[in-house]
Amino acid sequence: MTRKVCVVTGTRAEFGLLRWLMDEIRRHHNMELQVVATGMHLSSEFGLTYREIEDAGFSINERVDMLLSSDSSNAISKSIGLGLIGFADVFERLKPDLLVVLGDRYEIFSAVSSALIAGIPVSHIHGGELTEGAYDDAIRHSITKMSHLHFVATDEYRRRVIQLGEQPSRVFNVGGMAVDAIKRVEIMGRESLEESLGFKFGNRNLLVTFHPATLDHGMGTSEQMRELLDALHELDEINFIFTMPNADTGSRRLGEMVRDFTNSHSNSCLHVSLGQLRYFSCLSYVDGVVGNSSSGLLEAPSFNIGTINIGDRQMGRIKASSVIDCEPKRVAILQAIDSLYADEFQDMLKSVTNPYGDGGASKLITQTLAKYPLENICKKHFFDLLIKDFNEIGGVQ
Repeated sequence: MTRKVCVVTGTRAEFGLLRWLMDEIRRHHNMELQVVATGMHLSSEFGLTYREIEDAGFSINERVDMLLSSDSSNAISKSIGLGLIGFADVFERLKPDLLVVLGDRYEIFSAVSSALIAGIPVSHIHGGELTEGAYDDAIRHSITKMSHLHFVATDEYRRRVIQLGEQPSRVFNVGGMAVDAIKRVEIMGRESLEESLGFKFGNRNLLVTFHPATLDHGMGTSEQMRELLDALHELDEINFIFTMPNADTGSRRLGEMVRDFTNSHSNSCLHVSLGQLRYFSCLSYVDGVVGNSSSGLLEAPSFNIGTINIGDRQMGRIKASSVIDCEPKRVAILQAIDSLYADEFQDMLKSVTNPYGDGGASKLITQTLAKYPLENICKKHFFDLLIKDFNEIGGVQ
């Protein structure tokens, strides 16, 4: 019997990671792919990136419009509620056998919460990770507890999911989805990329993405962005490609600040959405990435470039030696950029390996989705860890 596998995607970056898995599911003889677009995909402010899903050859079965025209905490909470209502109706119509989600966004939290009540088994990708500077951290672990199959990126993350009480037999280390995607994309030529961006690369180039640090109640996110932009203002010899922040609490002010900066600095450009092909192509030509995006940790090491990781947003993630952590202060950011361009660091980058594996995650996940028994899968038993259990699953970090 053909399994109806529903994939929910809410952001441009998330779709980039899910794309090849969606393709594997679509081509599998024993599965029927269902696609639900939500969140930033449906927002003109964020580039209506549902079009990228369609341009990749996928049919969107349903849309759940849940973003309000505000980035306040009140609006985000209401968006989660709208998502719950929308997904309840969508799942009633699609009647999927299995839901597939990735990551830690609040849009995904709405989808999984609705699936839990509807009795739909959930497969969660990239659980067990930490981002202690954002409320995504709590959302990710909550999704883990509402999910039934878990596909993680490292052994450490597998142990953490098991520590949350999930059965070891349902937690699979498949490596990072980003590494898998990178190996499947044919990078654009430099001139073609420049034409597409409307921007010329210089001798030195950096890609900049800074998202709201939603749990940072000390130095505000806008203050952190100001420190970053003040640092970049001093670097006339470097060209900057900016991408927009995610739709999180306080993101609109950050977007305004980036627009003001790029409008007044000829050595910079801004793109609301690069799409996976252009984004990976940029990574192949820039010297490094700057900001607080997970991409600097998950993807940049595969291109043997450096990462300036600012602030606490990604605190807790496994990091390659190519990542330079720094405080969200102008002087610290400038010092980190100097370190990135230092000869010794540049030489070290040539031998950097990505801690998130060598690719192949999409095929491994598809194989499990196609054959794992779903009978009574929603009835979970909490896995209590004893000392012997820690040893059996490989100990703890």
